[in-house]
Amino acid sequence: KGKNIALIFEKTSTRTRTAFEVAAKDQGAHITYLEPSGSQIGHKESMKDTARVLGRTFDGIEYRGFSQDSVEILARYSGVPVWNGLTDEFHPTQILADMLTMLEKSEKHLGEIAYCYLGDARNNMGNSLMVGGCKLGMDVRLCAPEHLWPADELVKSCREIAERTGARLTLTAEVDEGVQGVDFLYTDVWVSMGEDKSVWKERIELLKPYQVNADVVR
Repeated sequence: KGKNIALIFEKTSTRTRTAFEVAAKDQGAHITYLEPSGSQIGHKESMKDTARVLGRTFDGIEYRGFSQDSVEILARYSGVPVWNGLTDEFHPTQILADMLTMLEKSEKHLGEIAYCYLGDARNNMGNSLMVGGCKLGMDVRLCAPEHLWPADELVKSCREIAERTGARLTLTAEVDEGVQGVDFLYTDVWVSMGEDKSVWKERIELLKPYQVNADVVR
């Protein structure tokens, strides 16, 4: 209560912005919304300088933007808690909401829940669903063309996490294998925010077999 929170949005949003604003106000915090057109962030000031300045003014910082490096610099140099509201690599706050939704809609414990993500699995949602599920000991399945799987280094890290938590991690290009016996199906947009429009046609054709439709649900 009474804390000051900065919301940095380099990428626009409806749900993430409203969720952070309402949650902060419900807890009695004061918010300041910062976007590129109304600040010097990313223009005349480095992210390191921005972190040091905002850390003296605010009690916490939320960042939603492009580079994972930016949110990590904020966390390293601001001296206050920093929340990742989305980067090109990860979207952890979305995963927290997703996991809570799974618990709400299922009578199983987290470790018993199986879910399958279908689509471009190398994007921030594919990465985050893999990391989050492995940390929580869940049955995690990513279903996508092999060249759209997450980076090998991240997969290796998640397999190591899974060994400690008891999670099951499956990467497959076969839809039937991915969705067999799962409790939840998950997908995302055809083309991620910030990608060139020229890839739309090719990407849609590539991912059509991985769309969530009535046939997959059955």
